[in-house]
Amino acid sequence: MYKINNEIIVNSPVERVFNYIKEPSNWPEFWPSLIEISNIQTLPDGGYKARYEYKMAGMRLKGKGEYTDYVPNKWIVVSTNGGINSKLTFTFRAVKDSNQVKKTRVTLTVEYDIPVPLLGKLAEKVISKMNEQDISLLLSNLQVRFLVNY
Repeated sequence: MYKINNEIIVNSPVERVFNYIKEPSNWPEFWPSLIEISNIQTLPDGGYKARYEYKMAGMRLKGKGEYTDYVPNKWIVVSTNGGINSKLTFTFRAVKDSNQVKKTRVTLTVEYDIPVPLLGKLAEKVISKMNEQDISLLLSNLQVRFLVNY
């Protein structure tokens, strides 16, 4: 099991950032390796489940994701299975800068298994490094999205 933990400050209030990220249809806009989200269904608690297609090391992996824990403006936990098994945890915390401007600290923790039979043991370290870079780019993309007043 691999784990990536990274965070970023977004120039927008928690409610706005949370409402954007909670919508699975927005994810391909900021997640570089996410190719497609489809069959989105709303769950009774307000979360979602959907099918996804993801690119890892040049391979296309398909699977299903479901919000397993969801508290508005606090956190979203998504469990995926299929091409890759993972748990994604987004947490949201309000922060203010020196001018009292409302911002959001977004933390993303990703725990995942690399499908070794598909990729080979030698590729594991390279893949894990690529995934770290992907998460860093994902968070940077979020930051930029809110700089242009989403």
